[in-house]
Amino acid sequence: MFGISDGLVSNVSLILGFAGSGVSGSVVRLAGLAGAVAGGISMAAGEWISLTSQNDLVQRELDVERRELLHNHDFETAELASMYENHGMAPERAAAAAAEVMRAPEVALTVHAREELGIDPRDLPLPLSAAALSLVCFLVGALLPVIPWMIGDGNAAAWASLAIGVVTAAAVGALVGKSAERPIGMSVMRQVLIVLVACGATYLIGELVGVNLE
Repeated sequence: MFGISDGLVSNVSLILGFAGSGVSGSVVRLAGLAGAVAGGISMAAGEWISLTSQNDLVQRELDVERRELLHNHDFETAELASMYENHGMAPERAAAAAAEVMRAPEVALTVHAREELGIDPRDLPLPLSAAALSLVCFLVGALLPVIPWMIGDGNAAAWASLAIGVVTAAAVGALVGKSAERPIGMSVMRQVLIVLVACGATYLIGELVGVNLE
């Protein structure tokens, strides 16, 4: 939903900015397609770099924890028992549970990672999958407002792009509101307002600059 929203807002405002400058429909169409592709690639690359870096940092922390489990076994066992006690377990039972966990190194690593780092080393995000999903979602949102310029141009295409942007933003807002269990109306209004403000700003800039790229 957020990838679609990003693609929609960035590209519909780009398209209307070009439309406001008075350039031909072919130029607006080219700008929309280029913006969709460039934005999608940028989004995917950013997602991949972000998650790859995050996983690298997590792996470093896991390596540190693995060394601690190997060289400071007794301390880590006592630490785990203390965590169990903090969760409400009786001291004797906590000590027994910690000793049981520490008998299996990989299980101990997983438990310590969850308790101390708040992560599950067996369930780290996949950078490539996340990047591909971001690319697809961004392209879906970004290409929707380009459709009117594939079959027309001028004010009719501009209004159609804006209408597509508003309807899609409203749909995204409704889904976000429903998923977050928040007032759907407020979520819809927020998303639509963002689109209208972005489009209004770029259209005004296009009109003020009035550069004919042909």
